Amino acid sequence: MAARVWTIPNMLTVGRILAAPMLLALFLLLERGTAAPFALALFVVAALTDFVDGWIARRFDMGSAVGRMLDPIADKAMVIVCLMLLMALHADPALPWELSLPAVLIALREVLVSGLREFLGAVKLSVTQLAKWKTTAQLVAVGLLLAALPGAFGPALYPLGIGLLWIAAVLTLLSGWDYFRKGVAHIAAREE
Repeated sequence: MAARVWTIPNMLTVGRILAAPMLLALFLLLERGTAAPFALALFVVAALTDFVDGWIARRFDMGSAVGRMLDPIADKAMVIVCLMLLMALHADPALPWELSLPAVLIALREVLVSGLREFLGAVKLSVTQLAKWKTTAQLVAVGLLLAALPGAFGPALYPLGIGLLWIAAVLTLLSGWDYFRKGVAHIAAREE
C-alpha cells in the first residue's frame, strides 16, 4: 500500500500543497520587492506540477485514491492562499473590489463544493472539463497577479490578471452550479 501512496505524481501534489504556505512565508520573511520574483517562480513551478502529476499518473498508470483525494486539495490550497495573499498585498488603503469580489466568489464556491462532496460521501461527482478549465484559468490569473507585483514584472500585468480572474470566477461559479445540480439530484434520489 505504501508504494502506491508515495508515487511521483502524489509527491508532486504534496509539494504543491506545501508550496502554498511557503508562498506566504516568502512575504513574511522578505521585503515585498524581493519576495515577489521568488513567489512567482515558486507559484509557476507548483502550478505546472498540476498538469505534470496528472500526465505522469495517466501515462505510467500511477493513479491512486490518495492522488485523487489530494489533487483538488492542492489546487484549492494554492489558489485560495494566493488570493488571500494578493488581497493583503493590495489592501492599501482598502481592499480593491476588483480583486476581492472574484476572490471571495472563488473561495466560497470551493468551500461549498468540498462540503457537497463530503456530504455525498460514496457518491462520486466526476471532475468535468469545465472544472479543469476553471482551475487553469484560476492558476493563470493568480500567476499574472503575482507577476504584476512590484519586484516581479510589474503593475502593467495587473489589468490582464484581474480580467482573467473575473473569467475564472465565472467559470468557477458555472462549474459549482453544475456540481450542485448533480449533487441535489443524488440527494433527491436518496430521499425518494
